[in-house]
Amino acid sequence: MIGRRAILSLLLGAATSCWASAAALAQSFDLGPEQPGRVRTERNAEAIRAIPKGFAFVEPGSLTVAISPSGPPLATYATDARTVVGADPDFAQLIADSLGLKLNLLPIAWADWPLGLASGKYDAVISNVGVTEQRKEKFDFSTYRQGLHGFYVKADSPVTSIKEPKDAAGLRIIVGAGTNQERILLAWSKLNVAAGLRPLDLHYYDDEPTKLIALLAGRADVIVQPHAQLVFIAARDRNIRRAGTLSAGWPLKSDVAITTRKGSGLVDALTAATNGLIATDKYRQALARWGLEEEALERSETNPPGLPKS
Repeated sequence: MIGRRAILSLLLGAATSCWASAAALAQSFDLGPEQPGRVRTERNAEAIRAIPKGFAFVEPGSLTVAISPSGPPLATYATDARTVVGADPDFAQLIADSLGLKLNLLPIAWADWPLGLASGKYDAVISNVGVTEQRKEKFDFSTYRQGLHGFYVKADSPVTSIKEPKDAAGLRIIVGAGTNQERILLAWSKLNVAAGLRPLDLHYYDDEPTKLIALLAGRADVIVQPHAQLVFIAARDRNIRRAGTLSAGWPLKSDVAITTRKGSGLVDALTAATNGLIATDKYRQALARWGLEEEALERSETNPPGLPKS
């Protein structure tokens, strides 16, 4: 049983994490507005040829991309509180470079992207949008990253690897109520019970600091969240580590895609540009810059099968 003094220490540490972890952040991710390490690339002739003749970009000569700066390492505001930086802005820059265009990055609220895209406010959305069959009715997709959830444990945890339901049998797992992660873990628990194994012991907390405190205090064995979020937390705090990942669409795959208006004609050029990047080191370099190389795809697809309608 952890004592009051230890709990107080954890609470104080969480409350002051933005100051205590500044040095670790500086070493792990560049959140400055200049972004000198951003990966750039050359024009891709094949991708440029795939742009329909006369295609009307929102801003001539530029690729206007909407991104929600909802959190690092995918996208966040830089230290100037104005410039958007992260893995998705880096990828947007690579796509613009490939198409021989300037990048016009437009920060938006994530919930606003469907209406803004449908109304022609931007050419594309690059903001961790997953492919679903329902979304495919209105939008076209060019995949560029795997959608993954992460299993993370304390740095000194005896849990070494979680790849399938039996690996999680009997573990105390922190998960958000009503999330896709919870849906998957409940299904895993049923499979374990049917196989004569212990069920998963799911724990729910109201906010992220409380979740992390519970994990560090030993009240749970594992935390499950979107992989990218946990990559950043692990780099920031240096006290948790990855034990495994799983597809956000388990048992199906779930890829993240550049999103464009249905039938706009731009999707083939974007897929060609992405595959051109995958064929070079630039794609993986850009992902590795933000700790997301595990989310790399082997090949981009245009409008692949998406998660089914619920």
